Amino acid sequence: MRIHLISIGQRMPAWVDAGFEDYARRLPQSCALALKAVPGGLAGKGRSRTGHVDDGELPRLRRDEGERLLAAVPAQARIIALDVRGRGWSSEQLAGQLAGWLADGRDLALLVGGPNGLSEACLGRAEQRWSLSPLTLPHPLVRVVLAEQLYRAWSQLQGHPYHRG
Repeated sequence: MRIHLISIGQRMPAWVDAGFEDYARRLPQSCALALKAVPGGLAGKGRSRTGHVDDGELPRLRRDEGERLLAAVPAQARIIALDVRGRGWSSEQLAGQLAGWLADGRDLALLVGGPNGLSEACLGRAEQRWSLSPLTLPHPLVRVVLAEQLYRAWSQLQGHPYHRG
């Protein structure tokens, strides 16, 4: 099984890329984690003079980003939407989820929206919605937290001492 983290945003600070890569490379090939960064934004359209997105453009922005995210999902992959309104799992519960996903054998596509969230199309296609925290996290940080939590879940399944719950 491959895990595809499909996320809005292509240019991240070096610490984000380094943190993600550190945990991704720790996972074995049987549970490989790959990042697919998808362009976001309006490329200047629908922005005010201050650079903020006009409220009337938010639905179009989410829809356009959602189409790009869904286009990057591999065929037959199980889609999990990262959504603040999703279900939160403890580390132990995530390990159980990961065990089920591994047993299923399908690739996994984790969708992470940009600052304006995921489109209704992404949420509608998702088999599950996962909330990392009731806090609103900056979307670059989500990449690192996701990679670490997936590594922690895999480590727990292997009886590895990394997870000392």
